[in-house]
Amino acid sequence: MDLEQVIDLKELRALKFELTRFMMAYKFALDEMNTKINILKEEFNYMHDYNPIEHVKSRLKSPESLLKKVHRKGYEFTLASIKENVRDIAGIRITCSFISDIYELAEMIAKQKDVKVVEYKDYIKKPKPNGYQSLHLILQIPIFMSDREELTYLEVQIRTIAMDFWASLEHKIYYKYNKEIPGHMTAELKEAAVMAAQLDQKMERLHNEIIEIKQANEETQDCMLIDSKNSSWNIPLLENLLPKKD
Repeated sequence: MDLEQVIDLKELRALKFELTRFMMAYKFALDEMNTKINILKEEFNYMHDYNPIEHVKSRLKSPESLLKKVHRKGYEFTLASIKENVRDIAGIRITCSFISDIYELAEMIAKQKDVKVVEYKDYIKKPKPNGYQSLHLILQIPIFMSDREELTYLEVQIRTIAMDFWASLEHKIYYKYNKEIPGHMTAELKEAAVMAAQLDQKMERLHNEIIEIKQANEETQDCMLIDSKNSSWNIPLLENLLPKKD
């Protein structure tokens, strides 16, 4: 083995080492963000007796997928360029029950002390032309390695069950036709997206109505409990304690 081959081998090993550490930072970012989401979910459930999160999915781009995107977008093949330009290497998708849960959860995430929201795209209030709806957040969180701190980007998508159902099937159809969907199917998919949005709105109204009924029942029960205690312990009513007018 000549000197040139030895140098190439050393460079290859060094590149592999740095790439591995580069990808590890994104895995750690996913682990940390998943922990934060679990804490928020349990806290919300404890405070409101209700879990807004249906399920959570995480994914880390493979090196092959990452390099294909870098090539397709025309970015430089350097770790610094990839880190700055490709901000969805690590991704989390959160499926919520209702639209209001999406915004409340996004606000809770943004309030985390070590989380910085660097990009906010609301495709719910302003859907994409094909009908796609979701809330996208690009976050930056610190990851503490053994010798340095890495500020790592992470994408979070938050959507309802209906939005997730539509997006999943649209994705399958899109790639089945090699990204060239016939015109009539495009129109039908958009119509289906509108129907999914209407379903979300209807379920949100029903949800709010149930909350109002529950709150009214709880207030009635509280009043009955107070009356019962007053009667049992012969506690005088407030009006009996006030001085009587002549």
